[in-house]
Amino acid sequence: MLKLTITTGSVEEFFARGKTLAGKIDRGEVIEPSTLIMFEDPEDVLEIITNARVSLFRAVKQEPGSITDIARRLHRDRSAVKRDVDILVGAGLIQIDDVSHAGHGRKKYLKATADQFQLLAQVG
Repeated sequence: MLKLTITTGSVEEFFARGKTLAGKIDRGEVIEPSTLIMFEDPEDVLEIITNARVSLFRAVKQEPGSITDIARRLHRDRSAVKRDVDILVGAGLIQIDDVSHAGHGRKKYLKATADQFQLLAQVG
């Protein structure tokens, strides 16, 4: 799985990173696959990365499964887990695959997009 970093930074830092990567590509350098999610405000990071969502990420990473299965394992209400899943999917931490479910049509299957994520925040 790829390296995932959640950090804070300015728009200028974001575009500077893009220019650096483009330069490496132009020079034919090998670029290690990674994902960077950048927020301008550290408070935005804290709205996404809560204790419940970190537990959810860990549960999905440990044993991928349906929202219902994971809600049961975490002893949480399915609708609350679904809300958290939607936020983590939007942030790129969890992926939902639509898979066939024998005799029952289709089922949404959750899996983590990375083995772990690195959280960096600068508060000024």
